[in-house]
Amino acid sequence: MTGDEDSRMCKDISEDACHQQPGNFWRHLMASLGTKLADEMASARLVLPWLLGLIGAPVWMVGLLVPIREAGALLPQLLVAGFIRPLPQRKWVWVAGASIQALMALGLVMISLLAEGNFATRHGLDGTLAGSLVLILLILLSLGRGVASIATKDVLGKTIAKKRRGRLMGWSGSVAGAMTLLAGVALMLLGEQPGQQVLAILMAIAALGWTLNALCAAMIREDSGATSGGANAWETVRDGVIQLKHDAAFRNFNLARALLLSSALALPYIALLGQQQSGESLGGLGVLVVVSGLAGMLASPIWGRLADTSSRRVMRNAGAGAAVCCALAGSMAWWPQALADNIWSYALVYGLLVIAHAGIRLGRKTYVVDLATSDNRALYVALSNTLTGVLMLVLGLLIGGLAQWLGSEWLLMILAVVAACAALCAQRLPEVEDD
Repeated sequence: MTGDEDSRMCKDISEDACHQQPGNFWRHLMASLGTKLADEMASARLVLPWLLGLIGAPVWMVGLLVPIREAGALLPQLLVAGFIRPLPQRKWVWVAGASIQALMALGLVMISLLAEGNFATRHGLDGTLAGSLVLILLILLSLGRGVASIATKDVLGKTIAKKRRGRLMGWSGSVAGAMTLLAGVALMLLGEQPGQQVLAILMAIAALGWTLNALCAAMIREDSGATSGGANAWETVRDGVIQLKHDAAFRNFNLARALLLSSALALPYIALLGQQQSGESLGGLGVLVVVSGLAGMLASPIWGRLADTSSRRVMRNAGAGAAVCCALAGSMAWWPQALADNIWSYALVYGLLVIAHAGIRLGRKTYVVDLATSDNRALYVALSNTLTGVLMLVLGLLIGGLAQWLGSEWLLMILAVVAACAALCAQRLPEVEDD
């Protein structure tokens, strides 16, 4: 009535949360730094393939890393959303998810240290068994990620006001990117050290990152929120299937998104080829980490601006780029030996594919948000994520079997064809930014 509401800087959060916002901003920032650093140190598309290569795990297991990492985080979201809705404070769900990830990272430390030398010989810890343990820990870690992810977004919305959230995520991304680059440089300098010991250190850093995330989450000052109005997960799925049957654009978008998974599935196999070329040396991994970090930092802002004009064209162009990168990686066996034996060749192709993958992620996120309306946006996003999680698991099993049968090079050529089909499918989608 006095006009104070119009002058407030925190229009969408409570008065008390507004007063707590400066402190909460830093707690969120440090929590985000911890989890982003941990995600890079235990990356399923780069570091874990290197670990599986060093411990002698079968090639088909590499194909399951990214699907497990992504599906484990996506599939539980509908169920977790219904579970946390009755809780007045959701930060403790976040703390639980981060703690699970930290514990699983410590398990990866143990595997890295024990799957070599006399201990592995005495206890029969061969490559297949060690690789299976890595996959089991990754499943539990990913479930923890899914639990923490949905609680994180809920707490963020309650404690940080609009026009502050983007700044928070931007700062956390920049700081985490810088830390990742430093880690990559350190790996290059430690390239001659025993590989599994250095990877154990990376997993330990990841565990510390998730521990930092949990501690900062616990210190966030969170008001009690609404506990009613949650939807039943199965009713949400049923409503989503009805939308999928009647909305052709949404149906075709999900087809394009499914085909575009080829970029994510290809990344660990390029890392595996680099590991096979570098052997025990961690210098090659350091090169890939540095190139990947730089590529992601430089590409995302450019793709973001382009997506605001036409997210359909971004999906199409990034899919075509992914097809070229997969074909280049798959054909390396026939390159001149001076190039085929050089880790920088793999790093260049890996970096280009990271750029294409960043465009795919930004394009499809923007497209589904712009395609939907305010009434069905949450439903579209939840259903699309769930479908992607299921497809990730199915494709992971299929891709892993093909890699074991055909080899990484021929698998990458197949993924190149799939990515090209994805680009053609994206080309047929309607424009949504013009509406």
